[in-house]
Amino acid sequence: MTDLTPQQQLEFEAAAFRRLVAHLRERSDVQNIDLMNLAGFCRNCLSNWYRDAANAAGVPMEKEESREIVYGMPYEEWRSLHQREASGEQKAAFEVNKPKD
Repeated sequence: MTDLTPQQQLEFEAAAFRRLVAHLRERSDVQNIDLMNLAGFCRNCLSNWYRDAANAAGVPMEKEESREIVYGMPYEEWRSLHQREASGEQKAAFEVNKPKD
C-alpha cells in the first residue's frame, strides 16, 4: 500500500467525497430508495454523516444545511424535481433491507 501523509489522505478522501456528491447530483434518476436497497445508504445518509462530522468538530449544522450541500439545492426543491413515488416492489425491498437500529 502507498504510504500517504495524513494531509494527502485528507485531500484524497475529500476529493473522493466531492466526486461522489457530484455523481449523485448528476444521477438524479437514481432514487434514494434504490440506493438504500442496493447499498444500504442514500443521499440523506451522506448528508447526515456530513452534519455529524461538522457537529463533532464543534460546527453547528442543521439537517437542511447538510442536505443542501449533498443535493446541491434545497432538499424540498430536489424532491419536487426528481423524487418519484416508490413502487410496491421498492418499498417491500426496503423493508427487508432497511438498516437495523
